[in-house]
Amino acid sequence: MEQAKQVVSTLLKKANIELGGSRPFDPTVNDERLYQRILRGGSLALGESYMDGWWSVDRLDALIAKVRRLDLQRDLYAKPLAGAALFFHIIKARLFNLQNMKRALHVNERHYDIGNDLYEKMLDPWMQYTCAYWDRGAENLNEAQVAKLALIAEKLKLRPGMRVLDIGCGWGGLSKYLAQTHGVIVDGITLSKEQKVFADNFVKGTSATIHYADYRTYTNEPYDRIVSIGMFEAVGYKNFRTYMECAHRLLKDDGIFLLHTIGTNVTVYAGDPWIDAYIFPNGMLPSPSQISDSIEKLFVMEDWHNFGPSYDKTLMAWYENFKAAWPELKESGAYDDRFYRMWEYYLLMCAGLFRARKTQLWQIILTKGGLPDGYQSVR
Repeated sequence: MEQAKQVVSTLLKKANIELGGSRPFDPTVNDERLYQRILRGGSLALGESYMDGWWSVDRLDALIAKVRRLDLQRDLYAKPLAGAALFFHIIKARLFNLQNMKRALHVNERHYDIGNDLYEKMLDPWMQYTCAYWDRGAENLNEAQVAKLALIAEKLKLRPGMRVLDIGCGWGGLSKYLAQTHGVIVDGITLSKEQKVFADNFVKGTSATIHYADYRTYTNEPYDRIVSIGMFEAVGYKNFRTYMECAHRLLKDDGIFLLHTIGTNVTVYAGDPWIDAYIFPNGMLPSPSQISDSIEKLFVMEDWHNFGPSYDKTLMAWYENFKAAWPELKESGAYDDRFYRMWEYYLLMCAGLFRARKTQLWQIILTKGGLPDGYQSVR
């Protein structure tokens, strides 16, 4: 046990982190079995042990940012046992299509269907569960999310009466916004039953309609515009090409497709083991080369906009909302203390990843063969 403690302590010191130190990012170990558990299980064990209360820290987001800036997680996986755990996780993703049509339901059942009450309290009034846009001077989450919605609309160059497809429409916020503010006709598709129930009511009285459908089987006449916000992360590298072929089939020849996705700096074939187990089953983040390969001979890449730092601020705002709402959520009986630590770890770990610039947020404009005359990039 002492040897395992020394290994973990040495890794942390590379990032100027001290076990039991007094700074907000210095972790406190509550169970000495932690060190061996981390060396055996890597990322999965680190998150699970936090959920179990085996360690704590005042500023988890700052700790993760410091660890990931120096790629200490890579150093951890160089250890035989932790490396073996990651190896088998990746092999599973390479051998099987973890995002096939049957498995695609898992993330919705495990994540989006856990309870609309949680998301209503954590998110903004438009129910945006994707990165807000803070670069236009927003002072709070609500303003930043409206700025994101406006940015999307501006990039799509909408005109009244256009038909828009919203792939992965969530709770219907974007569909409602585009229909209300720009007079377009929107079809939103989702695989979450809970989201559809909410979205049906949310878009009522507008020209938006919500459908329960998989993008691979959805059919309709080609659309003037396609938008997909925060859904590509659930597609999986084995289906990237299929996804783009479906978008190509559903877009008019002179149409515009806006893809909004989290991305990673390097090509991977599986998501983080802890995120996969507890938050987004079977998800993975695309790399620039995976996206460019998937659109070859289908789309022209017109614009690539990275505002990854905005996701750090968004996640921290979600965390503050979640923390403030926790007494009410806990009283409902639907969530326990272990869920609180899981959700806290999820939000703050992700904030740290974006702060370390290991993950990005991209908005990509794609066309079949050229933008309308006079189109200008929007920021």
